[in-house]
Amino acid sequence: MVGSLNWKCCPFDGLSRIDIHDLFAARQAVFVVEQDCVYQDLDGLDAGAVHLLGRVDGELAAYSRILAPGVRFSEPSIGRILTTSAHRGQGAGRGLVTKAIAVCEEMYPGHSIRISAQRYLERFYSDLGFACEGAPYEEDGIPHIEMLRPSP
Repeated sequence: MVGSLNWKCCPFDGLSRIDIHDLFAARQAVFVVEQDCVYQDLDGLDAGAVHLLGRVDGELAAYSRILAPGVRFSEPSIGRILTTSAHRGQGAGRGLVTKAIAVCEEMYPGHSIRISAQRYLERFYSDLGFACEGAPYEEDGIPHIEMLRPSP
């Protein structure tokens, strides 16, 4: 599957109406419905973010947003990382995070990358070069941990 993902990476104003619809629908489906987590997804950060969408045959399979240093953390960060239910278990998540890391390294050379990871995904992110920082915490009722990937 990873080879069949078609990537689009752009700022918010470069997204089409379909892109915007699909990314917000996927975020709602995964974070609100599947994870049964009522929270304010529209947090005011999307307009200034870079959005990474991976599609298979036109269907959104994977998504994340990249925030510049100083927006959420002092480092650039990758967040709202998701794979849609129809595309899980096929490598889309690993492909997404690998691509997001590459985008961060291109946009912000020499910077470490920080994420706020759900604890159950700690090993997944560790395998991609992230290390835990600080104590675990709850965010929207889900255990999280901050993780940092040192600059290359």
